[in-house]
Amino acid sequence: MVKLVGIAGSIGEESYNRMLLQYISKHFKDTVEVELLDINDVPQFNEDEDDGNSEIIQALNRKISGSDGVILATPEHNHTVPAAMKNVIEWLSNKVHPFDGKPVWIVGASYYTQGSSRAQLHLKQILESPGVNAIVMPGNEFLLSNAKSAFDENGDLKDQRTVGFLSMVLKKFLKFMKVIDMMDAPDPKNAHEEDMKSTNKVNTTVEGVDMDDPEWVEKAADKTHAASGGDYVKLDRGLLTVDQLNWFLNSMAGELTYADDNNQFIYYNKNADAAHMLAPRTPDQVGDPLEDVHPARVVEHVKQVIYALRTGQSDVVSMPAQQGPNQHVMHYYRAMRDENRRYRGVNELVIDIMPILKYYLAATGQKLVKDPDATPISPITGLDAVTGASAHSDPTADATSGASAAAAPEEEKPAAPEVDATSGASEETEEVAPTPAPTPEPETDATTGASEG
Repeated sequence: MVKLVGIAGSIGEESYNRMLLQYISKHFKDTVEVELLDINDVPQFNEDEDDGNSEIIQALNRKISGSDGVILATPEHNHTVPAAMKNVIEWLSNKVHPFDGKPVWIVGASYYTQGSSRAQLHLKQILESPGVNAIVMPGNEFLLSNAKSAFDENGDLKDQRTVGFLSMVLKKFLKFMKVIDMMDAPDPKNAHEEDMKSTNKVNTTVEGVDMDDPEWVEKAADKTHAASGGDYVKLDRGLLTVDQLNWFLNSMAGELTYADDNNQFIYYNKNADAAHMLAPRTPDQVGDPLEDVHPARVVEHVKQVIYALRTGQSDVVSMPAQQGPNQHVMHYYRAMRDENRRYRGVNELVIDIMPILKYYLAATGQKLVKDPDATPISPITGLDAVTGASAHSDPTADATSGASAAAAPEEEKPAAPEVDATSGASEETEEVAPTPAPTPEPETDATTGASEG
């Protein structure tokens, strides 16, 4: 669900602008999630006293930065914005800049017929000034006049035409946010333009921390005041602590890697030390640009994979890495997209499918036999149909998003057999052939291990 934050420019106990935000939050709760931010305790701005670490200001900074958009509800004092609203913007445009590139919708309520129109115009000019750089939705002003009589005893707007107009403007703001979000997205024109140095800035980039810092995770977490330990995280369909998320992800059957839409390597599930991983990764690599965690010889190949996912040529690219009589490791790259279908990075799964294959054969009583009519497909040829990669690319290229730059020399890697990029069946591996008659059910539940007897 879209997450918005709302700020009322009044710090009075009874604020019609706060009531307006509360109504929006309540009435449209099935469409958007609106969190109201309190500015009552924000001190008077003094540039000499702003070191950028004030907890009150940092809390506002985190909430605004983490939101999809902002609603500002301003009263009108002497034909302009109230001092409290201007004061908050001063704090949030000096050492920290959460409004930069953020979609903003201005609304307002006033006692009289003007509906804070002059204050809204002035606030728009402030928000678009250098140092603030908010992106304010043009037109579509919502001006609630005669605010004293506009609400009923439950805090609901009385006039249904006003409610209808408010609903229409909110829908336009949601569309406006989508446009701004897509404008922020990196837009390479071809695979060669994929920025493997992660020099673009996207709206989830942690600024002020060197990407190549081996302590990037710790410093970025400190910079963003990230949740940790027993702190709860609200997910689409769940509520977990950070500890629970780590336990959950680290217990996955495969190795998971997340590289964001700026091609920055930002996560892997550490379920083993690098020496015991199928695709070795080390903690100090997290935060690095993708170019820094791949051998130079494979960077162009990685660009092709990412470009195919980013542009929607494919939502999944798969390829084998190591094969042998007792191991067949597959890499699956899936595009991650947000609610607007914007590409948000690549989710890589590395898994040895041999145990799954062996279980399937044992459970069904089947065996592998060679298909004389099969036409083997090489890993790169299989990829061609998806990404347009050259068939002459290095077939041993490591396209993993978390591969160590200190990977084994090419001569130490086993030559990759001709492999079907989707199924992983090699020319040396025999195809699965069904037996002519059904086989008895196994005695044990394959999932739980419980005996059927």
